[in-house]
Amino acid sequence: MGLIIILSGGKSTRMGREKPVLKIAGREMLLWVYGAAFRVDDVLVALSKNTPKTKELCIKERIPFVETPGKGYVEDVQWLLDEFGPFISSSADIPFVKPSDFYAVKKAFNGKTSLTGVLPLQKVPKDLKPLVYRGYAIVGLNAVGFEGEGFFELDNPLLALNVNTPEDLKLAERIAKMVGRWTQEK
Repeated sequence: MGLIIILSGGKSTRMGREKPVLKIAGREMLLWVYGAAFRVDDVLVALSKNTPKTKELCIKERIPFVETPGKGYVEDVQWLLDEFGPFISSSADIPFVKPSDFYAVKKAFNGKTSLTGVLPLQKVPKDLKPLVYRGYAIVGLNAVGFEGEGFFELDNPLLALNVNTPEDLKLAERIAKMVGRWTQEK
């Protein structure tokens, strides 16, 4: 048995408000991610002082969580690694992650070498503007280990939608209605 940690403690500066609790098709973004992760493994939500509404949602929905020091992304991931050992990480703002995406990373992860989830640029829908590094779109699904780092190619093109801005949220709403995922149960 492994562990999936949904990173939900960021400041959401580009959005201007706490992202994990923003709704897409009537459902909080965190619940979209949690619903997919829960089907694969044990799940823990990592919060910080920056996300009090997300903490309230976790309590209401009975989702297990841990509060990190909230000093920054790298520091919090290192703290989580020190506390829990190797884990699969997902950001709370990739609402179209699927259980199969989590399974793929879990299968590839040896528990030692970190994996950064990426999409080949030709799989990225044209309307999306992902973070690009070394010819790949970086997505918010990774494996965190103690040594080294490698890329892991994923297939789901909607992982390229990282909801960071109000415009991204509007696009996610349109996509959710097109793909019919708003009926997904947790």
